[in-house]
Amino acid sequence: MKLTESIRIALRALLANKLRAALTMLGIIIGVGAVITLMSAGAAVEAYVTDQFRAIGSNLLYVASGNFQSNRGPTSTTSGGRGLTNGDVDALRDPLLAPSIARIAPELSGGATVSFARESLLFSVSGVTPDYIVVRGNAEVDLGRFIDESDQVAASRVAVLGPDVVEDLFPENAVPIGETIRLNDIAFRVIGVMKPQGGSGFGSEDNVVFIPLSTAQGRLFSARTSGGDYRVSLIYAQALVEEQTDTGADQIRQILRQRHDIQPDEDDDFVVINQADILTSASSVLAALTVFLGAIAAISLLVGGIGIMNIMLVSVTERTREIGLRKAVGARRRDILSQFLVESVVLAVIGGGLGVALGAAGSGVIGVIEPAIKPTVSFNAIALATGFSAAVGLFFGIYPATRAAALDPIDALRYE
Repeated sequence: MKLTESIRIALRALLANKLRAALTMLGIIIGVGAVITLMSAGAAVEAYVTDQFRAIGSNLLYVASGNFQSNRGPTSTTSGGRGLTNGDVDALRDPLLAPSIARIAPELSGGATVSFARESLLFSVSGVTPDYIVVRGNAEVDLGRFIDESDQVAASRVAVLGPDVVEDLFPENAVPIGETIRLNDIAFRVIGVMKPQGGSGFGSEDNVVFIPLSTAQGRLFSARTSGGDYRVSLIYAQALVEEQTDTGADQIRQILRQRHDIQPDEDDDFVVINQADILTSASSVLAALTVFLGAIAAISLLVGGIGIMNIMLVSVTERTREIGLRKAVGARRRDILSQFLVESVVLAVIGGGLGVALGAAGSGVIGVIEPAIKPTVSFNAIALATGFSAAVGLFFGIYPATRAAALDPIDALRYE
């Protein structure tokens, strides 16, 4: 029997029982739709996170005080040691000691009560230098200006606000340039508003108030060490080029180990984090999560395949006399086998096609709910889902088709 004839017979059999065929395909439709939706959403999230990290720059290094304790797990840190200071920052800026480092941007962060008019809220405050906005590639000013060198030298009481701070403190004034706010009862003049950035590896920066580092160290926070130097919370280091990031990290370690008098057999009292390593780790985790979610959704395809096998067994029973009649007029065993296999595959492929449409609709809904994430249904996802659904139909149709082909024509004709 020709394939086209088998497909025609299969479609005629399905149309004869439309509701039963639709209910049988439901498991495949839901399964394929769920797989495509979750895989598209997972890929979109992975692309979004990757873009966020790349916007910051793959040649960025983070230097923080503390170290990783192997006996406490990879996320445990300790704040032992002398910490990071302005002296460390000056040493890292020396081109003779760190020739692979282009810029250094220290930061001192802490919490403060931010007040305007009758509103008082707790926000994170970061003392930074003018190089901060250059090193952090995705940090941009929306209104006004950022902190400059004159603000840093004079320890000026000026502030640049994150967009969330503006929204909370100035609900009726989206342009608060020139307004006076108070940080822990110290007056600061607003000189700028940052563009929205969203979350990053170190939290969201949309709810941060930026002030000059010298002002944060000398006026707002108690940041002087016992040795008389000022401490910093974090140091951002930008390598000259991405290829020199690892070299720059080694130079930073050598400088800080020497400054902190760390012996060769002692652990670092600081940690240097490579932005590229963070990006690689995040991408690996998100890719694994996408595969995991797709595998969970694929379970419904298994359930749909079982439903197909169940209905095909019922169909074989209902059409026993038809099978016997066809065999009596010359149909061969393989003709009967191919007929029921094709019918099973057609059932699964139609369900898979409808599932693709459902998955595309689901991806579109996710894109509407979260505009920052833009799921797209790739050709590979469609081919994989359709091919897998056809394989499910073929696999679960083998037993009913074999059973139909094995029927004895005489017994089949006698069947009531």
